[in-house]
Parts: sequence; C-alpha cells; structure tokens
Amino acid sequence: MNKTLLSTSALLSLLLLTSRLFAQDPQFTQFYANPLYLNPALAGSKLCPRVCLNYRNEWPNISGTYVTTSASFDKMVDAIHGGIGVIATNDEAGQSTIRTTTVSGIYSYHQPISRKLSVNAAMEATYSNKAVDWSKLNFGDQINPSRGFVNPTAETPGLNSKSNLDLSAGVVGYGEHFFIGFAAHHLTQPNESMYEGETSILPIKYTFHAGGNIILGPDKHDPDLVVSPNIIWQKQQDFEELNIGLYLKKNAIVGGLWYRNRDAMIMLIGIEKGPFKIGYSYDVTLSRLTNATAGSHELSFSMGFACKKRKPHYRTVICPSF
Repeated sequence: MNKTLLSTSALLSLLLLTSRLFAQDPQFTQFYANPLYLNPALAGSKLCPRVCLNYRNEWPNISGTYVTTSASFDKMVDAIHGGIGVIATNDEAGQSTIRTTTVSGIYSYHQPISRKLSVNAAMEATYSNKAVDWSKLNFGDQINPSRGFVNPTAETPGLNSKSNLDLSAGVVGYGEHFFIGFAAHHLTQPNESMYEGETSILPIKYTFHAGGNIILGPDKHDPDLVVSPNIIWQKQQDFEELNIGLYLKKNAIVGGLWYRNRDAMIMLIGIEKGPFKIGYSYDVTLSRLTNATAGSHELSFSMGFACKKRKPHYRTVICPSF
C-alpha cells in the first residue's frame, strides 16, 4: 500500500500512540496470483488442488521497509459442493518492528445457475496476531536537540502482542469468458490496539473485481493468444484504490500492465509451463519518490496438482494467472 516518507521510528510511534488508529491491509499487486487473498470465493476456482506462494518487498530503498509473504492451498470437494482453502500471511513493517500474522480457513459454495453461468459464495474465518518490538521504537521525549535520540523515555510500553478472530465473505459470478466478484474483509472489525482500554479498529475492506478473456486465433479451445482486460477497486476506511489492467498471454508467456490511482504503473512478466506458474512484477512510482523508493518488487509461484475428472456442472473461473 502507499506509505508516507516518514522515518520508521516516528511513524510507528505516531501510530501506536494514537488513541483511535484505523489500520489498513497490505496489498499484493499480482492480484490473481494470490486468489484467496483477493476474494475467498475463488477457493476451489481451479477445481484441482493448487498451492500459491507470494513475496512482496515494498520501497526497499527506505529504512524500515515493508515485506509481506503469503502461502495458500485450495481445492474443489465434490462432497460439499464447493471449494476449501487455507491461507497464511505475514506482514513486517519497520524492519520487523510491527509483525502481523494471519491464518484463515475458507469454504466457498459453488452453484451452477445455468449452462453458461455459475456463482461461488464464500465465508472466511481468520485468526490474526499483531506483535510489536518496543525496543525498536523511539519517542519524542527522547530527543536531545543537539545529540538526537539519547534521553530516556517516560512512555509506558503497551502489549507485546494482540490476537483477534475475524470474519470475511465474498461472491464471484462467472461464465465462459467473463467473471465479476465482490468481497468484504474484516466484517467483525477487530480492535487491534496495543494499549488496554483504547481502540484501533481494523475497518472493513471492500473489493470489487471484474474481467474477461478475448480469444484471438482460429482455435477457440486451445488459443495461442488471449487478451484479458481487468478492473479492481478497493476501499478501506479513507483509503481507496482503483486498478485498471490488461494481460496478454501468448502460449506459455504472460505479460501484464496495470495503472493504479494516478500514482503507479505495474509491469508484470510470467511463465506458465505445465502445472507451474512463476511471475515477477514491479511497481513503478509515478511521482518524485521513484528514485528514493526503488519501487516495489513482487514474486509469485503456484503449482497445480492432478485430480479426478470433475462433474460436468462444475467449471473453472477464468481469472488471470497473475
């Protein structure tokens, strides 16, 4: 997510000492390479078992970088008429001064509406833990005008960690060449404050996403060229982000270009070979911060596993790979 250029210690002190703090989720820009993170209704969307691994390093040139990792597994289960999934994420801010770890379980019910239209509806339950290393924080009363942070502080540290339970939901409707989805994360709006008696609400995050495939070439069943336009809109409290993008798939090679909120371009290259998919993306900041931040780098890897032939009324969602 977009971060202001404040020093790590000053930023974290400000956040932690605010009586009412509204946090925001980290963001992956290879949106569909981490499908369960984008929308829980995509659990089981490929029908066969799938493992996804994701790594993001945001603004690595700035001290106190933001590093987020994720791992997920999902598959379709005929007996329960839907997909199941599990996803774990770890987000580190300020050189691990603040560490947030989440583990989620997902059930996505798959319902055919007609021969050409299906709907997935999902619920997600999440356990989260936020931990703070107070020894890495500096406070205003430690500042000596001529010598810097040398004075002792009168600030009292809060909790070392805080755990919460959370609920999210999502829905995806799709046909042979299009999809449209909506998700609402943090329906329970857990209190993440590290101080007893104070409030730091994690607001609901709303996500709308849609896209489709335009198949070029004579063979519609085994195309060698596919163009996929997409749009993703997200809102969480005062943070709002609009991403408009286009994927181009030529045989095993996938390229992508996204435009985000007038402040960044996202360039992507990926390879699909058999059950394996590997992608790299780079966020180019379009402001004067470009040289200072070194952009943002993201890697993804996914692997699909063989499974028995599905029943005819179950179909895959044609979401992009990255």
